[in-house]
Amino acid sequence: MDLGILGQIHFNWDFLVALLSIVLIDLILAGDNAVIIAMAVRSLPRKQRQRGIIFGAGAAVVLRVILTFFAAQLLQVQFVKFVGGAVILWIAVKLFVEGAPGEEEAHKEAKTIWQAIWVIIIADITMSTDNVLAVAGASKGNLFLLLFGLGLSIPFVVFTSNLLSMLMDKYPWIIYLGAAVLGRVGGEMMITDPFIVKYLHPTKIMQYSVEAFFTVGVLIAGRLWIKWSRSREERQLAGSPQSGTFNSPKED
Repeated sequence: MDLGILGQIHFNWDFLVALLSIVLIDLILAGDNAVIIAMAVRSLPRKQRQRGIIFGAGAAVVLRVILTFFAAQLLQVQFVKFVGGAVILWIAVKLFVEGAPGEEEAHKEAKTIWQAIWVIIIADITMSTDNVLAVAGASKGNLFLLLFGLGLSIPFVVFTSNLLSMLMDKYPWIIYLGAAVLGRVGGEMMITDPFIVKYLHPTKIMQYSVEAFFTVGVLIAGRLWIKWSRSREERQLAGSPQSGTFNSPKED
């Protein structure tokens, strides 16, 4: 079947294997992206969450299509993955602080739907270079399969994000798990940056150690941030006239 610029489809074994591979890749890789989306929209009112998830995932996939044409080159540029990993770590800590159990009212920033979408897009672009390459490799140059794989990721991510956001409301401890997952992703991106690989030649043990370090480090940094924020608020309240710490003028 000739689809013009999308290429030709031959319903043979190779095509079916490539198609199945892309479906499995999307299923496997939807998890990390769903975590970041679910955590980003958790600060939104429930009525806006669905729109935030759909718009965020849709915009991210459109940008993935553009990124596909540059992915292979970007992965070879030194410090791109390192900086991207650092961005993911920052987002992980920030979202953890905003959504950590018991901190919803005190520390969660009021977000608009566009702020949530912006976080989703930035995080998805940062995390998706490897994902895009996986789909591009499985498609073997077939533009139809490539676009099919990128398009298929939308319902997978939307469904998983919806499920996670509801579970986070019911079981807030999942926030810890989500932040830990993002910490691992950020650590893996940094240790596999071409510059780091070239000069440090990290072994698998070193890579896993770095991933474990940032998995735990994100949670520790988040708790320390929360503790510091509480302490600052307490100091501000203590110095406020409304707090009653100032003595009223004595009457004559």
